[in-house]
Amino acid sequence: MRPGPLDGIRVVEIAGLGPTPFAAMTLADMGADVIRIDRPGAGHIFGLRNDILNRGRPCLRLDLKAPDGLAVARRLIARADVVIEGMRPGVMERLGLGPGDFPDHPRLVYGRMTGWGQSGPLAQAAGHDITYLALTGALHGIGPEGRPVPPLNLLGDFGGGGIYLAFGIVAALFAAARTGRGQVVDAAITDGVAHLSAMIHAMRNEGQWQDRREANILDGAAPFYTCYACACGGHLAVGAIEPKFWQALLAGLGLDPAALPDRDDPANWPALRDRLAAVIAGQGRDHWAAVFAGTDACAVPVLTLDEATRHPHNLARGTFVAGPEGPEPAPAPRLSETPGQAGEQLAGITADEALSRWGA
Repeated sequence: MRPGPLDGIRVVEIAGLGPTPFAAMTLADMGADVIRIDRPGAGHIFGLRNDILNRGRPCLRLDLKAPDGLAVARRLIARADVVIEGMRPGVMERLGLGPGDFPDHPRLVYGRMTGWGQSGPLAQAAGHDITYLALTGALHGIGPEGRPVPPLNLLGDFGGGGIYLAFGIVAALFAAARTGRGQVVDAAITDGVAHLSAMIHAMRNEGQWQDRREANILDGAAPFYTCYACACGGHLAVGAIEPKFWQALLAGLGLDPAALPDRDDPANWPALRDRLAAVIAGQGRDHWAAVFAGTDACAVPVLTLDEATRHPHNLARGTFVAGPEGPEPAPAPRLSETPGQAGEQLAGITADEALSRWGA
């Protein structure tokens, strides 16, 4: 097995939920040596036996409120390059494990994952993915006209949270290699989601985006960028934004462009959606998948989670790998010289084993 791009980087992860272990998993996938510290007796919030987010690193059970447990954590952090934690602001400081508690370790990168950030009126407030999306405006724009729809917890926890924390840590490591000084990475889900919304804000600023659901080019209102029900109960996802892709879509549906209203006028969108919906509803999802296979219509079947693991493209790329309980996502992105590896679910280790592992 070739070493990953983060080979040699040591990370202490203070166990948390969602975006915190996701960031640690991402670093471990890329070769970082991560030790996860969890409290004794802690169970999984969803009762999972093998949480994919915990792959690639061992777990050390420590009571950080006890002097012995705290001492072990401090010794490990003294030998680490990175700390990852997802506590509310101030908790780590009260334990004596905050970024200011390691003055003799100036290169330490300290990654902090929260929903609201380390400062601001809501810094101490509880929250989850849906609450962070709500106050960034992102949730308002997702879903049908009637009500917003949470996009699972992919957009907040993982898109605006865990990946931004991992990116910030790698950026801080790069800076530390150059300057000899570490720094705190204040990764707030609200900040990350706002950053992800850059293009939508640009369109809004120039009058190209209405601040309501199902009224815009990318939110399901446009007939060329939405999902259509099929005869079988499945759906066809259409993303034929460019005119040439739209022409390919109409050709596959057997529709004459000259007989349809101008798609560039949003006033015509409802009628166009109805026309396409009537045609697509006449056949099953797999029929349309076959019709549009090999075309540039940008029309593909909406797969279930299970179906996605068996799709020929995903199989060819190895997008999913075998895990102890079933398929799991492979590391991403792909690096040509130092690719990541999906680690195994590792057994727990003792304090002595953890300290010996890093010569602490």
